[in-house]
Amino acid sequence: MKKVIIATKNEGKAREFKEMFLKYELEGYSLLDLNEPVEDIEETGMTFEENALIKAEAIARQFSLPVVADDSGLEVDALNGAPGIYSARYAGIEKDDQKNIDKLLSELKGVEKEKRTARFVCAIAIARPDSDSLVERGTCEGSIAEKQEGSQGFGYDPVFIPKGESRTMAEHTSEEKNAISHRKNAILKIEKWLSDL
Repeated sequence: MKKVIIATKNEGKAREFKEMFLKYELEGYSLLDLNEPVEDIEETGMTFEENALIKAEAIARQFSLPVVADDSGLEVDALNGAPGIYSARYAGIEKDDQKNIDKLLSELKGVEKEKRTARFVCAIAIARPDSDSLVERGTCEGSIAEKQEGSQGFGYDPVFIPKGESRTMAEHTSEEKNAISHRKNAILKIEKWLSDL
């Protein structure tokens, strides 16, 4: 199997990517799996796409291997697209999932059900040594629940209800989630490049 680096230290995200990559006969290694230290990369972009490219290209230069990086987050219509690119640090720089959920539910207190529309967004970039980079976007439409439910997944999964579903993302199995997620929809757009890696 060919090796590809998954540019994340998030165990949940790395696990989802590794499961999806098996179809393409790619063996994924997260930044946590590497023996060599990886310096923190400042995400200075103003869009998910820019941040994904910054990460992918910096790590590809360091390791001379193909790198897949994503920048993903939650956009809530009633909050003018927030938390957006600041999703991981919505409640503070320490990246606390529970505090982020608490802040989100507090911000949406009193907002009626039909106005709680939202989407998960994932921009995936592939950077390869001596080759042009590629970036694509995938989304998963849905809405924000009034209270959190479920123990699967990570991030905002316990409060995000995918469109057409009654359960939150955190009440789905990993297989169910991977079939409809924003990450899966972005990966579908880069299938040809994954197959060619």
